[in-house]
Amino acid sequence: MKELLFAIVAGLVDDQKAIEITQDEPNEEGVIVFHLHVAEDDMGRVIGKQGRIAKAIRTIMRSGAAKNGMENIAVEIG
Repeated sequence: MKELLFAIVAGLVDDQKAIEITQDEPNEEGVIVFHLHVAEDDMGRVIGKQGRIAKAIRTIMRSGAAKNGMENIAVEIG
């Protein structure tokens, strides 16, 4: 799933070397959280107007997780 998130974000940002993705262990509810960090200049491109791109990224990640048998994931952008 990290590879999917990286592939999505790499197409959006200018500084691909600044992309950092960390993954937490599942919490008590079984949710796996992916933390995405990009360069400050690219933050607006990842979030998009009114958060539309961020919502789309989260939707794609949930769909990919469901296909791989993972039910609960979340993506935090910061």
